[in-house]
Amino acid sequence: MSETLPALYARRVAEDALEPDPAQEEALPAFERIRAELAKPRKGGLFRKPPPPPKGLYLWGGVGRGKSMLMDLFVETLDVPARRVHFHAFMQEVQAGVHAERQKGRDDPIAPVAKRVSDSVTLFAFDEMQITDIADAMIVGRLFEKLFAAGCVVVTTSNRVPDDLYKDGLNRHLFLPFIEVLKENMEVRELTAARDYRLDRLSGTEVYFAPNDARARSEIDAVWQRLSGGQEEALTLSVQGRTLELQRFSNGAARATFYELCGKALGPADYLKLAETVRVLVLEDVPRLGRQNFNEAKRFVTLIDALYEAGTRLIVSAAAEPDYLYIEGAGAFEFERTASRLMEMRSEAWGADEKSGAPKDP
Repeated sequence: MSETLPALYARRVAEDALEPDPAQEEALPAFERIRAELAKPRKGGLFRKPPPPPKGLYLWGGVGRGKSMLMDLFVETLDVPARRVHFHAFMQEVQAGVHAERQKGRDDPIAPVAKRVSDSVTLFAFDEMQITDIADAMIVGRLFEKLFAAGCVVVTTSNRVPDDLYKDGLNRHLFLPFIEVLKENMEVRELTAARDYRLDRLSGTEVYFAPNDARARSEIDAVWQRLSGGQEEALTLSVQGRTLELQRFSNGAARATFYELCGKALGPADYLKLAETVRVLVLEDVPRLGRQNFNEAKRFVTLIDALYEAGTRLIVSAAAEPDYLYIEGAGAFEFERTASRLMEMRSEAWGADEKSGAPKDP
């Protein structure tokens, strides 16, 4: 028999790998119910149907409260085939599969994709479910219906209560039945932990490094190690029919260079999507800005505006302090607001509130 989740959690606390949190402990039975049910024999007899799969779990709550950590611990305890994947990455995979089936002329391209993914695992563990893309919204309802019909169990984390998924989205009325499907097949539970553990990992940490020298690179590496735990993956975001590639992503945090985000033809929609998705951005190698890289500087201003409005935590390595990044040429005056925002975003208090309650300019 595998270790129960409460036992594993208690062991990690005893090993000082975790700090006990009452809200997290209250959520453990919801996970353990699923683990215990899946541990039972599932095969039916000659005249007896197999037992129905256990209800899944939709765990929602504020950023950094430990939802992903609890889900990862839960997956460790399972003895059945399970797949843990970031929700955005999974939907990109599904979109590619649906496109390939359409190319084959399939009348129902979702069915074979759903069968392939449901045949491979008993339980899906999705991290950070959010629906902001119309293409995802139009597919996800039928996809999940087929997963549930195939007996798959779904556990997911989210920063939003189910009723707020795809809020104000285009043709949202077509999406509403999916919310009801979620509620029917998953226990909805809020994780009400008061502390933001992700920000705790940055507590007392310098978050703006200038100049961009060997020390800055070493410090950035150390910060990323704390955020990612040494595990990272690529993430593809769909933006108005285009894709935005994030090569280094882990548990809501992304790491990218200035060139990757500002040296390419990206625009406000790309940066808004990035800010919606990423809770912490590590941005490296910001150069001095001026007439020689005017277009890149304009994109940088747009990026910082999007991150600021979303309340995203920002860690930067740059050629100079904010006030000295852009000191000459067209746009230098306008950059003063960006420099001010960079100064504000480097304070330890930045990002302590929920993203929706991020501070704004007066």
